[in-house]
Amino acid sequence: MYEHSEHGKYFKKNSNLPVNEKIQRDGEHQRIHTGEKPHSCSECEKCFTDKSSLSRHQRTHTGEKPFSCSECEKDFSHKTSLVKHQRIHTGEKPFSCSECEKCFTNKSALSGHQRTHTGEKPFSCLECGQSFTEKSALNKHQRIHTGEKPFSCSECEKCFTNKSSLFVHQKIHTGEKPFSCSECGKCFIRKINLVDHQRTHTQEKPYSCLECEKCFTQKSHLVQHQRLHTGEKPFLCSECGKCFSHDSSLKKHLQTHTGEKPFSCPECGKCFRQKSYLVSHLRTHTGEKPFSCSECGKRFTHSLTFNNHQRIHTGERPFSCPECGKCFRQKSYIVRHLKSHTGEKPFSCSECGKCFIDNSAFYNHHRIHTGEKPFSCSECEKCFTHKSNLMVHLRSHTGEKPFLCTECGKCFTHKASLVNHQRIHTREKKSSVTVSQTAPNSNDTLYCTPNSNAPQESPPLVVMPSILCLIMPPKFSSINIAPIAPLVEIMPPCCAPSVLLIKDFRFRDS
Repeated sequence: MYEHSEHGKYFKKNSNLPVNEKIQRDGEHQRIHTGEKPHSCSECEKCFTDKSSLSRHQRTHTGEKPFSCSECEKDFSHKTSLVKHQRIHTGEKPFSCSECEKCFTNKSALSGHQRTHTGEKPFSCLECGQSFTEKSALNKHQRIHTGEKPFSCSECEKCFTNKSSLFVHQKIHTGEKPFSCSECGKCFIRKINLVDHQRTHTQEKPYSCLECEKCFTQKSHLVQHQRLHTGEKPFLCSECGKCFSHDSSLKKHLQTHTGEKPFSCPECGKCFRQKSYLVSHLRTHTGEKPFSCSECGKRFTHSLTFNNHQRIHTGERPFSCPECGKCFRQKSYIVRHLKSHTGEKPFSCSECGKCFIDNSAFYNHHRIHTGEKPFSCSECEKCFTHKSNLMVHLRSHTGEKPFLCTECGKCFTHKASLVNHQRIHTREKKSSVTVSQTAPNSNDTLYCTPNSNAPQESPPLVVMPSILCLIMPPKFSSINIAPIAPLVEIMPPCCAPSVLLIKDFRFRDS
């Protein structure tokens, strides 16, 4: 061993090396302290402290990979990369963590892991102050600020901020899915996707929220969930300033500004902003309904519709209004309801100026002006403005009567018909009334008294001439009705089943 004269670092003594080469190595080390980088790349002008580092760098321009793996024939530009790679075949993990005894194939991976125990994050972003445990993570992060995407796909020229994302993307073109699930045989492009998938079989949820103890299969899902408690929305739209809690939500939102709809249906050519929308749409062509309710057997095209339906059986209403406490089964219902408190009607018709609370109501209204009837019956080709009207109409062909009366078991095609029918049962349970035998003058007050089977403490029903509720006994079967000024329509709570509400008329004895 021999000692560096200024800094005290020791170097291996090799008697076979010429004296001038020993001096050269000592000089190369000194440049670490002086910052001198005398060796410059002729291609990109990047500078290095020693000639060997320059030689390695130049291979990135030439594409030269002189180091080949004897097992799989994969080539590498650096010998150290080959040594690390060969450990994949041998299974060797020579670097062990003193805290948890986890082993790693290379020293840099061990150093990064050890920081998870110490909490050290020595690499800090100068733009936003965010810190990282590894320099490579910082380099990837900084490209968010610079917009740099140095890794380009040779097939479609799509660019990526990091090399690993490019490798994953390239498998889309090759169709390669090297990671297979031993339970169901499903294959994945990335190992992490396989690990996440396997938890659907094991039901393992290793990531727990400290606030509400809710558990998740993926760490990313936990991070997203925690923002519900903190209210953090770190993803900002540069166009309108709107903030989002998830990166994916921002990406979806940005498409509303660009109008981009990259996913096209091969059947009808309709385009969509998101791939999930296209997948759901394709089921309208195939008729596939993969989501089945275990309670009633009803099937659904979309998972969201299926989840909403299940709450009918469970009675769950997880969405609560902070203003009035009213609870709802679906998120869209509470979003619509909240606007009833604010009075907000952001969707305005350009034809008549009428405003609406939500987008769907606006589109339904707009068809009044356009005359559009996009929902067509496959049986008789009758067209409808609204999908709900088509669904009701289809029951006339299928004979389906999904609305059941729990009192008598009678079934109905329409919900409104069931509601009207149920009034028969509710009225039977209430006390009925009869009109007094002597018909009063037209301007007098008409008294209706409860029947003998009604509770005796029930007071007489007083019906003023402007609000006349009449039971039609045989004695008054030939009465005359004279029209008068419009009257107020009110149904008294104690009316019998045969009550008729007379509006805009006055009783007169014949």
